[in-house]
Amino acid sequence: MTAVDSSTPSPRPGRQALMTIRGLRKTFNDAVVYDDFEMELPLGHFISIFGPNGCGKSTLINMISGLMPMDAGEVLYDGQRIAETRISYVFQNYREALFPWLKAIDNIHYPLKVMGVPRAERNRRIEKLLAEFEIRIDLNAYPYTLSGGQQQTVSILRALVTEPEVLFLDEPFSALDYEMTMSMREQLQKIFMKTKTTMLLVSHDLDEAIEQADKVVLLTRRPTKVAEIVDINLPWPRNLEVTTGDAFMALKRHCLDRFWQEVKK
Repeated sequence: MTAVDSSTPSPRPGRQALMTIRGLRKTFNDAVVYDDFEMELPLGHFISIFGPNGCGKSTLINMISGLMPMDAGEVLYDGQRIAETRISYVFQNYREALFPWLKAIDNIHYPLKVMGVPRAERNRRIEKLLAEFEIRIDLNAYPYTLSGGQQQTVSILRALVTEPEVLFLDEPFSALDYEMTMSMREQLQKIFMKTKTTMLLVSHDLDEAIEQADKVVLLTRRPTKVAEIVDINLPWPRNLEVTTGDAFMALKRHCLDRFWQEVKK
């Protein structure tokens, strides 16, 4: 097994390489989802978010990515506000996320085009990305002619081509079949090991949450708080030997125990 450097990137002088959430509040009508929610996590890590149904997992990443307004609170990435941070997002529904009238390659070009990146630089970035991850998809095809896994791969490539500082993934594999889900999890791990991009994954699958991350944020019922942040000290890549080993099972038992404690409250 090849050793992979899993160290956190060095913070810039006078700043901390942290994601900091302070005083977060969100209500829907009379339902309080978050009230004075706080959390601090290191950047440069793969973080999974897991918790009871309805606790607001997707709502959380929608707010801290800037897609949804907060009623109150502050989010900082390495001391910078959301608008000052390069953020990308991979949605659950890849069919709606991609533009069906654009070829796959043009979907990947799209965010760079919006940013005003010249075509030559766009081509350079995309060629580099495709070479790094050995993508074997007909990118001149339209999304509706591609399989679900291929469409979600295009979505991930489109999110990565902007070279984000933080990548959000909202249950990105839930609409895929089991075989394709396994393949996509492996691909995402390769991307993380190579780029060390900060990733926040919302998952309803505890095995996936543990397998993909080096930290799992366990949430409570509403009004939602952090029950525990579990360190996943398992070697990368998370192959079959790792995910069926005693250490993995012990972590799963611990997370399940905390999960049921919260569900039964």
